[in-house]
Amino acid sequence: MTHEELEEGFELRLDFGKLAKAAACGEDILPAVAQDADSGEVLIVGYVNRLALETALKEGKATFWSTSRNELWIKGATSGDFLEIAQVLVNCEQNSILYRVRPAGKGACHTKDPKGHTRRGCYYRQILPNGKLAPL
Repeated sequence: MTHEELEEGFELRLDFGKLAKAAACGEDILPAVAQDADSGEVLIVGYVNRLALETALKEGKATFWSTSRNELWIKGATSGDFLEIAQVLVNCEQNSILYRVRPAGKGACHTKDPKGHTRRGCYYRQILPNGKLAPL
């Protein structure tokens, strides 16, 4: 299966091994959710290590640790679609964070819609009761 089929297709292929792969990146990481501070829409779920969190707090931009590339990822550094931080919240057990953000670009997802525009967020398909995927 290609990245295009995975990211644009309508066959459900959940990556239940993602957490094992993330754990194998060699960094101590936490889940990090980026949520639109105004609408409440969840835009991205990623991971942060200490460096990513420190960078986010210093720069005021949602920053993650890319577990696939094993490097710091300031969202928008290449696309211009930065997520400006309004607040950084931590959960009760201090094992995940929530970036409340305001998108400064056209969207947050690295994929494009059928018209070639950056998608607002990464959650653009729904799982139907029959297990198939459908566009929102």
